[in-house]
Amino acid sequence: MLSRADNEKICRVGPETPMGKALRRHWLPLMPAQRLEAATEPLPVPLVGQEFVLWKDASGQAGLFDLACLHRGASLRLARAEDDGLRCIYHGWKFAVDGRVLDTPNVADPAFAARLRGRTYPLHEAGGLLWTYLGPRELAPEFPRWPWMDLPGSQRMVIPHVQDCNFVQIIEGLVDSSHLGILHTNGLRQATGSALNFAQKVESMQRNLAPRLEAEETDFGFYYAALRDIDGGTGAARTEARITAFVAPFTVLNPNGDIMSLLVPISDTRTAFYHVFWSDTQPINAEPLRSQHLRFVGLTSEALEGFGISEAGIEAPDRPQPSNNFHQNREAMHSGASFSGLPGLIEEDVAVAVSSGLLRDRSREVLCTADVAIRKLYLALLRVADGADLPEVPAIAVRSIAGIRAVLENGGDWRALVQEMLELPRPRPVPHTNPIEETT
Repeated sequence: MLSRADNEKICRVGPETPMGKALRRHWLPLMPAQRLEAATEPLPVPLVGQEFVLWKDASGQAGLFDLACLHRGASLRLARAEDDGLRCIYHGWKFAVDGRVLDTPNVADPAFAARLRGRTYPLHEAGGLLWTYLGPRELAPEFPRWPWMDLPGSQRMVIPHVQDCNFVQIIEGLVDSSHLGILHTNGLRQATGSALNFAQKVESMQRNLAPRLEAEETDFGFYYAALRDIDGGTGAARTEARITAFVAPFTVLNPNGDIMSLLVPISDTRTAFYHVFWSDTQPINAEPLRSQHLRFVGLTSEALEGFGISEAGIEAPDRPQPSNNFHQNREAMHSGASFSGLPGLIEEDVAVAVSSGLLRDRSREVLCTADVAIRKLYLALLRVADGADLPEVPAIAVRSIAGIRAVLENGGDWRALVQEMLELPRPRPVPHTNPIEETT
């Protein structure tokens, strides 16, 4: 279990919280890049417990502004969009996308505006996403350019959804291999015999519900291995290794090797989940592969809207939620047609994360041997929140970090697979004394 104090430390993301300060020292996904096209008027954007305004000027240059006007705090959501800047309607101060103050009509001194700087933040477009950095400009880290960002748009997909719970609850599900063959019973059954590459990679998880689990700390977070013995009938010892990489504080690389999950806090109790899929060889973002893939994982527009986890659907009063048991189909559960009574993989993951509360109290949890990665996650996040990565965020060799799926022969060590990708850094000392307790 985790103490209430440490739980608050890793989960709260506002500007003055330990985790909030740490998150602002990383490049954060802000939204799908195509949404920038709609930013000809001030577009409100919530992120890490704050409100911002996105806007692009007549030349096409975009800026992310603090919601509050520099002068007296009036909302820039109300600002006039002029060719070269946003003008606050209260006193007419005008700000360019780079923060320059272009006009202060209620101040007679013409040099006054030149002494000021509006609160704006850098933007960077990569991999179909718009990213921002909210920390001190002089301490901005190198932008993490992952290999999938360099693929053609036809070979990568970025699909967002929204969940009403804290971001840590979602990350926990992504580093918890032992739930897959249970919660996702129906989805894994459908994977058997499927021609989809994704389905073929996950199909084996239904045959071993208690894999051996190991984890190794790194400078960027940790690697987590789920090991399942394979009965091939040959007598040789063979083990399937599914290795997940967690890059603190919000990035998970799936063992399939072509999936990244970005869990970005909108607030303490709402999270933007960006699913990134890619292929080095196939046009997975073109039909028919796009629709086939999204139907299997449950990320079609219809599924997101229907389960109330799209940007618009999350506000629908009758959306699936704890108060209506997520519209769970109990008849299907009793008849054997469905294990969970929920329609798909994504819906199942959303329901169990959200059902445990907007921000779960972990002080009463009973951890077990299946929670190896959960402990590593808490330690990694505490390390970040306690400032182990401050005041300077080290550059991450992102092109060497990956999720891995492979078969080990004759007792091979999964760590050797990692070594081929990366010279595994030595674990850092964790500046925390036994924050996690196991209750038996």
